[in-house]
Amino acid sequence: MQLLEQPVATAEFVALDTETNGLGGDSCELTEVGAVLVGGGELHDRFSSLVRTNMPLGRGIQRFTGITQAQIDTAPDPAQVLPSLAQMLSGRVMVAHNAAFDRRVLRQAFARVGLDWPNPPVLCTAALARAVLPLQRERRLGALAGALGVEVEIAHRALADAETCGRILCALFPRLCAHAGTVGEALALLRPRRRSRTAGTRGRARGRQYAAGARELPQLDFKDLPTDPGVYIFRDGAGRPLYVGKSVSIRRRARAHFAPATLRAAWTAHAELVDYRSVTSELGALILENRLIKELRPPGNVRLAARDETLHYLVCRLDIAYPILEVASAPAAGHAVTIGPLRGRRLLGELVEQLDSLFGLRHCGRRLQRREWPSAYGQMGRCLSPCLGDLDPNLYRRRLDEALRIFHGDARNGLLQHLDRQMQTAAADRHYERAAALRRRRARLAAILAGLEGVMQATHARPRLVLAPHPAEPGRFDALWIAGGRLLDFGPLPDGASELQRRTDRVLARAGRVAELGAHVPPGEIDELRLLGSYLASHPELPALALEPPPAPAALARFAAAQRDAVELEPRCAA
Repeated sequence: MQLLEQPVATAEFVALDTETNGLGGDSCELTEVGAVLVGGGELHDRFSSLVRTNMPLGRGIQRFTGITQAQIDTAPDPAQVLPSLAQMLSGRVMVAHNAAFDRRVLRQAFARVGLDWPNPPVLCTAALARAVLPLQRERRLGALAGALGVEVEIAHRALADAETCGRILCALFPRLCAHAGTVGEALALLRPRRRSRTAGTRGRARGRQYAAGARELPQLDFKDLPTDPGVYIFRDGAGRPLYVGKSVSIRRRARAHFAPATLRAAWTAHAELVDYRSVTSELGALILENRLIKELRPPGNVRLAARDETLHYLVCRLDIAYPILEVASAPAAGHAVTIGPLRGRRLLGELVEQLDSLFGLRHCGRRLQRREWPSAYGQMGRCLSPCLGDLDPNLYRRRLDEALRIFHGDARNGLLQHLDRQMQTAAADRHYERAAALRRRRARLAAILAGLEGVMQATHARPRLVLAPHPAEPGRFDALWIAGGRLLDFGPLPDGASELQRRTDRVLARAGRVAELGAHVPPGEIDELRLLGSYLASHPELPALALEPPPAPAALARFAAAQRDAVELEPRCAA
């Protein structure tokens, strides 16, 4: 019986993965191959080997895979490794994740040493997931494994990824058998469907006709949904969440998914129920949507709200030896200091360079490499050179604290005032060349600070109560308590002064406990902090009350009453 005619249920598969030197085209060389025999829904024999390359490995690919140049130098030649792999593939179906890449790498490796490629039938687990798991939109190897309950301990090593691929095949095997009787039918099921431009036009026309025609979906009841801001959740007949969305009008936005002119997503065919959670403001809806997507993990939500790629942060991780200042696209998690958000990545990078030189901080990366002599910055007196191994850590930390302390208040003026004091000291000591250099540095820093847009202050140094208004009903607000660089509480603005005071005291007490432990933003709240920072940076008009020092109860009550009174008086003022 030919392999293509063999039943899928009795066929043997070889799940494999390859690692390469990271180069493209003819320069791409195999560095490691791993393979696992799969049969009867179980993993059996394993094969793995490093492979010697002709070209040296770059540092980036060594860090990415963990395969070092020393390992490659002592690895066997491809001509010694590939015959064993060819024997393992003989009479079996090759399985890989994004299999086109692994097949191309192996065919090129076989051709390079003059061996015939065994040319086995190839199944791709990414294509298999696309065919039998239509609601699983994230199909990376790790994400797909997580969705199927397959544990992944090691990634980007050939045998570990091959085993993960094999376990994914085992998890999807019953569905594959249900859709395809033979190996040939399985290949046909996963074959990409190519459509001509005319066919694509006809397909879009059929889609419009379906959207405008008779409804094939179960009737959804939208009449009980409110017109307030909030989050809506579409569920299937068993109550499982399919999609989470947010809007300033829940009913209008939920209906829009099934409007005649709307191209419907795959999850809409399974939607039978819709429920909701109301909030008071657009910002509250954004936060609640973010939290519910992470909690419910609905298959219809491909990703969270798009990130504003123009916003950046100045971060300093305090859990590494001799911490450094960095420019990052997101707030730092764990024991760290975050300043921002700010617009102007180039200027922010130049600000980091200026701060490093001004306070003698490290200019190198997070990993501190020992040196026998100072770097160029150390020779110029712009770095304390902890890489030499003889620096007092307390001295470096005092300099770092001095730099970070500037961002606890008015950083723009504080930094310039710091330079003014240094200039005055240098002039008083008759160090005129240093005073002149500091004057030039001050002029450049003033230009950098003028060009940067955003909040130049440490996030944990700005505890405040922010009010976000209802989009249509004056006098209604969401209250957001921000402290320790995190959103510690939010909800409708309390009507009574006592409740407002109680929640404020609770937030400040919690922020104090976090500060005592030396912790800042947990990894799970990074995206929420970024979302919150982006929104506040683009809505500077939102009313806010500083919570440092803690306001008196009367001050809290006056702040809330003033905002309610302001919106109530606006129509009369306008008249």
